[in-house]
Amino acid sequence: MSSYEKPDFWAQKAKKEGYPARSVYKLEEIDRKFGLARRGQRILDIGAAPGSWSLWVLKRLAGTGFLAAVDLQELGMQVTFPNFRFLRGDLYAPEIRAELLALGPYDLVLSDAAPATTGNRLVDQGGSEAIVEAVIDYGLACLAPGGALVAKIFQGGAEAGLLKRLRGSFAQARGFKPEACRSESFETYLVATGFKG
Repeated sequence: MSSYEKPDFWAQKAKKEGYPARSVYKLEEIDRKFGLARRGQRILDIGAAPGSWSLWVLKRLAGTGFLAAVDLQELGMQVTFPNFRFLRGDLYAPEIRAELLALGPYDLVLSDAAPATTGNRLVDQGGSEAIVEAVIDYGLACLAPGGALVAKIFQGGAEAGLLKRLRGSFAQARGFKPEACRSESFETYLVATGFKG
């Protein structure tokens, strides 16, 4: 059994606290470090399934603001909040993009999205990079001035170019690897703050 199959501390904690996935603690740590999510904000969650990040955001918003989310898959839980809109579909589809942009502008764009992995690291890194490019495109199109963006990426050399692109439109951009990432994982997060608009 690989360490990915064994429920570790974070997976057990997620189950106990009612989250469908351990990834919620990555977002929690990113938020603790960068102070991104606040009550009253409008937030977009790209690649939301199974729903841990969306649920965490909705709890943080506490009935204020608004959360839009998109994924190819259904969420792994029932989420019924009046300030939540989930679209099932492809983030690249023009009609999905148009609907998500119409629900903005947003104060924060989040993405824990990852490609379906093949086991070929180069292919997987390329898929991850393409998703991050799309997330940045969304951010540039729908963030309010001063907004922030967080996107997961599989490490493989593309990070420097993506950070350079982000720094062109944000006051700050950097990589950050939360403790809740598995030690053998090659994922990290790009965090950009202070969107220049």
